[in-house]
Amino acid sequence: MDKNKNYKKKKQQHKAAGIGQFQWRPVSVSSSSSSSSSNIGESLVKDVANESEDGHHVQELIKVAQVVTDNSDSTISSCVLDDCVEPMLSAEKHSLSLQVDASLIRFIIGKVGSAQKRIEEEMAVKIVFPSSKNEESIVIEGISTDCVTRASEKIQAIIDEAIKTNLDYSHFVSLPLGIYPELVDKLVDFQNSILGINYVSVDANVESDYNEDTSDIKNKGQELIEGDDEAVELKAEDDNHVKVDLTSIPFVSYPPIPRRLPNASDFGIDKTIFIKPTTFHLTVLMLKLWNKERVNAASDVLKSISSKVIDALDNRPVSIRLKGLDTMRGSLSRARVLYAPVEEIGSEDRLLRACQVIIDAFVEAGLVLEKDAKHKLKLHATVMNARNRKGKRQSKNDSFDARGIFKQFGSEDWGEYVIPEAHLSQRFVYDDNGYYHCCASIPFPGKEACKYRLIDAHS
Repeated sequence: MDKNKNYKKKKQQHKAAGIGQFQWRPVSVSSSSSSSSSNIGESLVKDVANESEDGHHVQELIKVAQVVTDNSDSTISSCVLDDCVEPMLSAEKHSLSLQVDASLIRFIIGKVGSAQKRIEEEMAVKIVFPSSKNEESIVIEGISTDCVTRASEKIQAIIDEAIKTNLDYSHFVSLPLGIYPELVDKLVDFQNSILGINYVSVDANVESDYNEDTSDIKNKGQELIEGDDEAVELKAEDDNHVKVDLTSIPFVSYPPIPRRLPNASDFGIDKTIFIKPTTFHLTVLMLKLWNKERVNAASDVLKSISSKVIDALDNRPVSIRLKGLDTMRGSLSRARVLYAPVEEIGSEDRLLRACQVIIDAFVEAGLVLEKDAKHKLKLHATVMNARNRKGKRQSKNDSFDARGIFKQFGSEDWGEYVIPEAHLSQRFVYDDNGYYHCCASIPFPGKEACKYRLIDAHS
């Protein structure tokens, strides 16, 4: 009982401190030294970003004591986290200062501080986190240089693994399509049709059962339907003989009760898995940009290749046609992603060449993960994605039944559209027009003509 109380108490203390909810920005590694006594500390304020239940970010202020290291008589240089760091040595304590990003610090802490505790116990060190939003660094303190170095290497391994597997994509290069009002209207009608009163069943028998004429059924469907049939009556005359009498009597039957027509929820479909119409787009490249430096670098890369992209397009507008539906993952009965296939009008592959110029530039700049750099580009316009689901049903292998949708919209003509520009878009953040926040953009040939088309559509 005492253990449970202590555990709950510790859990509440961790929650109050924001452990497990920190989000930081990793940057380059830096070193620091001080001649002050180890007992001297300065109270600073740490700005921690927490994510609320509805997905919005809330700023929370937490006071933390900044650790000041012991006097150092000698200095040893080592390279950790891809940058050179100078640990501070003394007869009693050794420390190492590393700059770490906001979105990665939570992986160093771990669930309820488990990762931090494991590193500190195994390496005989103490990890002190930054005490100010203007001082993005952690300090590793230990009894020896070896302890501090091994702890920093462990932290590096945690960060590398987090970036590859756990850290979600924050940005992407997109070709906006949600800017066209007529396309947005089609997507709204598509969504409303599926989420309407009844969902179109893939079972033809269900539909026929439901549409059967039952206007003459009375008394809640229990009116007798009579027909002439033969009845058999058996009578035992003695132990060895049975008398059989055939009598023509009415045989009673009842009409079948109509089956309920399924709705969207029966097929794993709800509003949250639909793509928001104003954010409709083609995806060129997914990116993990976990700090301002990487976002700025990505913006500069996109702007720097504007002329190369225009050359790849032969300095002519490029248009695409969206027609039909297809699944990206899974089958129609267990679909995960449903999208509209993209066809370049003219079949010159100019758009694909332009997209490849963009991808190559980001790869060369070191802003693309190795596994993403190997992916073959397949331009598509997602309309439904089970991963976006919110609520109890959400799971890693979540899916929905798209057979009815495909039956109704499998040959849908979504229209032809000019690609006006390419954006560096930020996920989960939106501009006033409803599209993803634009960090940077480059124009495509024909953008001015697109503006006039949009003005006419709104007028």
